[in-house]
Amino acid sequence: MERKLQHDVRLRAAARAIYDACYPGDEWAPVGFEEAERCRTIHYRQAVGAALEARTVLTAPVQPELFALG
Repeated sequence: MERKLQHDVRLRAAARAIYDACYPGDEWAPVGFEEAERCRTIHYRQAVGAALEARTVLTAPVQPELFALG
């Protein structure tokens, strides 16, 4: 997982955005993204997992039948 982030700037940016949105301050996470990344905290790993899941969803082909009304 770590290697993917080192080489995928967009995935790392997504993980950071998720981290910052989910853990906006000291009361939510003890350290900022950079430190969490370096220490591989649970908060960081969760943000990376969410980014990987989001990438899968966002790159999957759209299935129009899922959006059909009626």
